[in-house]
Amino acid sequence: MEKERLGQQSVEPIRDPELIRDMKEYLLHKSYRDYFLFAFGINSGLRISDILPLRVMDVRETDHLRIREKKTRNIRKVRMTAALRQEIEKYTKGLADSDYLFPSRKGGPINRTSAWRIINRAAEECGVPGPIGTHTLRKTFGYHFYQKTKDVAMLQQIFGHSSPSITLRYIGINDDMMDQALEEFAL
Repeated sequence: MEKERLGQQSVEPIRDPELIRDMKEYLLHKSYRDYFLFAFGINSGLRISDILPLRVMDVRETDHLRIREKKTRNIRKVRMTAALRQEIEKYTKGLADSDYLFPSRKGGPINRTSAWRIINRAAEECGVPGPIGTHTLRKTFGYHFYQKTKDVAMLQQIFGHSSPSITLRYIGINDDMMDQALEEFAL
């Protein structure tokens, strides 16, 4: 966690959809809260620091999430995907509006270290390669959004990056992947 926080080791997105399914299944059997944390992260593209303090009232019965980003202090309006809204509806059934989405046993929300442990342990158990951390959730969203849409400009807007090259590097569209794409390209 310390290396990830200090930026000394960049984490990777989970590229393989089968590994994403494995992680979901593993986490669902361990803890519904932990499963929901993973599902929320990979379906929202938000930073963990913006996810953890959320309360039920922030996400219930809405299509958009309004947050003040901790990193940038900017207010963001984020459209929640249909898949995420379905997960939210199931997860929040029976919870009070004032409840934290990701409560700790001590009261309040879980902290970044706990979230890191949850994600890392699941990744290890499921054989997910590469350095994995809480930022993996955001990068996984970005990687798969790009693979589906090929719209780097839209993803750049979603992430608030200053250039497309930053966004591509951020989600792991690296030289090897570009080489492979060009190797298989023909007119």
